[in-house]
Amino acid sequence: MFETGLQDVSPYRSFTALEWGRLREDAELTLTEDELMKLRGRGETVSLAEVEEIYLPLSRLLNLYVEATQNLYGATNQFLGREAKVPFVIGVAGSVAVGKSTTSRILRDMLARWPSHPKVDLMTTDGFLFPNAVLEERGLMQRKGFPESFDLLRLRRFLSDVKSGCRDVTAPEYSHEAYDIVSEDGIMVSQPDILIVEGLNVLQPAGLAKDGNEIPFVSDFFDFSIYIDAEAEVIERWYIDRFMSLRETAFREPGAYFRRYADLDDAEAEATARDIWKRINMLNLVENVLPTRGRADLILHKSENHQIDRVLLRKI
Repeated sequence: MFETGLQDVSPYRSFTALEWGRLREDAELTLTEDELMKLRGRGETVSLAEVEEIYLPLSRLLNLYVEATQNLYGATNQFLGREAKVPFVIGVAGSVAVGKSTTSRILRDMLARWPSHPKVDLMTTDGFLFPNAVLEERGLMQRKGFPESFDLLRLRRFLSDVKSGCRDVTAPEYSHEAYDIVSEDGIMVSQPDILIVEGLNVLQPAGLAKDGNEIPFVSDFFDFSIYIDAEAEVIERWYIDRFMSLRETAFREPGAYFRRYADLDDAEAEATARDIWKRINMLNLVENVLPTRGRADLILHKSENHQIDRVLLRKI
């Protein structure tokens, strides 16, 4: 992950899974196997043992961060003479098919079990993609998922409202089956204790304004950020495996955008998946997603079997 000889100047402390697991101290795992089954994404193999070793210490760390930040927000509100509930916002970034959604769902459920912050919401930035009609008009359908395919202004406004303590903040709703926005205000966020925001490019810096006026990054609104990492060739295999599986499931749903792929034979499907990966997802990973890894507060590195084998925590 980091070049030989650079470990001493790395901004991260590195832990093996075993070392990280010891940091859970006396925190107890209350998640059940039945509950975990509902949280796993397609192709994910996360076990209760891994949840206990990796996610339990992480939820303990985040709980400490949340409580400290809530105290800070309380002090600021007292100073300003106002009452505003400000959510703790966690960003989760990483490539397509790397397991961001599974990580986000597990964290949501585990963080909601801590008594000081029972309301935890989760949203993806997919809802802030421009509608397909706009992408087609701009010639961006083959760049879907790249930074220019997102309505970043609306995303920043949404996060600004959330961090300002607004009571009800709406966001567009995206359907993976329809491969498009299905409602302009179908998602409602109402002052959660914690909001988890999952997306490809959430750690990417904004462009610098020539006139000196600040353009906020999406990550400026995060209190903590996580990057899910794996080697590119490994993620490619996971993407192809997921594509092959979707032929028998989501691609056959009524109105599915990718219905045309459902009847491909194995060789055709694998070739199609590999082509899509190389032309779109790999290019986006190399150009836009991977370069943001070093901006994360925490990196979860996965091995070929989907298991997290190394945790890197930014030094304070």
